[in-house]
Amino acid sequence: MASVRLKYLSLGVLVFQTTSLVLTMRYSRTLQGEGPRYLASSAVVTAELLKILTCVGLVYKEHSYSVRALNSILRQEILHKPMETLKLAIPSGIYTLQNNLLYVALSNLDAATYQVTYQLKILTTALFSVSMLGRKLGVYQWLSLLILMAGVALVQWPSETSATPEKEQLSAGSQFVGLVAVLVACCSSGFAGVYFEKILKETKQSVWVRNIQLGMFGLVFGLFGMFAYDGERVREHGMFQGYNTITCIVVALQALGGLVIAAVIKYADNILKGFATSLSIILSTLISYFWLQDFDPTSVFFLGAVLVIVATFLYGYEGKPSSNPSRA
Repeated sequence: MASVRLKYLSLGVLVFQTTSLVLTMRYSRTLQGEGPRYLASSAVVTAELLKILTCVGLVYKEHSYSVRALNSILRQEILHKPMETLKLAIPSGIYTLQNNLLYVALSNLDAATYQVTYQLKILTTALFSVSMLGRKLGVYQWLSLLILMAGVALVQWPSETSATPEKEQLSAGSQFVGLVAVLVACCSSGFAGVYFEKILKETKQSVWVRNIQLGMFGLVFGLFGMFAYDGERVREHGMFQGYNTITCIVVALQALGGLVIAAVIKYADNILKGFATSLSIILSTLISYFWLQDFDPTSVFFLGAVLVIVATFLYGYEGKPSSNPSRA
């Protein structure tokens, strides 16, 4: 029962985190302000550093706040097991690429196009789960994936009244860049997520230690990317140029997202994580309507919402029997 509670608690937190991250990230990338805009590569690096520090604190707590025990476990699991640590380099590099691509996508695409297209990661995750983990999806699960995709598409289907001058002014070039960024992020998200899930479920090592290893490589890859692509601007205005309260919230939510996703993978699976993310899209749309007042819901929206909810319950119904020892 405790693991079931943790599973649904982690999924609930993931819905909140994903909703908040999409709204604040989109707002921060379109906010007009004085001075240079913050660097996406810098935000990715800062989020990785924050994630590492948080995980170190959690490991410290797990070992009764003992510095000696913390030092021992880090040396034993990271330094004394170099091959195990190196396994995390692959998903870490892909996650770093994915995080940078999401900033690129949200800078070049409107929110509706971004959110609908990014849901392709659910399908890629399912395909990678079948091919890499040998997981067998039932008829209802495959059907739920199709229903989910249809529902999300309907929820984000642009209406005639939703077209804005800003959307019309987006150049074909920038839309293409954003679309490619989302598609590559979908593939990388599916592969890295399933790869990380495979590593987590094949070992008894603490998920927080794994995230420290993941964050170490992510920090290295992120720093390399930042100086390779934004080195001149970093030297000119500094790494934290353009940072404000919204930027700090985005960084914190992104760092929290990595930890929440790790917990979701530990207690559930990647496809269920995808459904939680899809539900957050509906929540984001509702927030846009009631608070931001920039969205007018239609009958198509309500139909899509019903399809997403049906798909969620359909997958959960089929998923329960598969949670037996043979699944691991």
